[in-house]
Amino acid sequence: MKVQRHWWNGSNTPRFRRDVYIRSDGSQWDVMVQIGGTAGRYRVQECPGSGAAQIVAGAWRGSNEEWQEVTLRAAAGEALSRP
Repeated sequence: MKVQRHWWNGSNTPRFRRDVYIRSDGSQWDVMVQIGGTAGRYRVQECPGSGAAQIVAGAWRGSNEEWQEVTLRAAAGEALSRP
């Protein structure tokens, strides 16, 4: 699965950090939610398509305006925050 979109809640503290990823392999889609940073827990919700994945990811983010989308720089393999 390749990450198509990624958001994080802006918290650098592992206890409070949350990440939401939309992933796809070209035919299957899912949303992975990570709680507590890379060492924390995660949950994966399979989705029938891109639109459904967008809805699920939006539900996980809720109405909190502090969420930031992270752009993935494929060539360098780096993640950068979008302004």
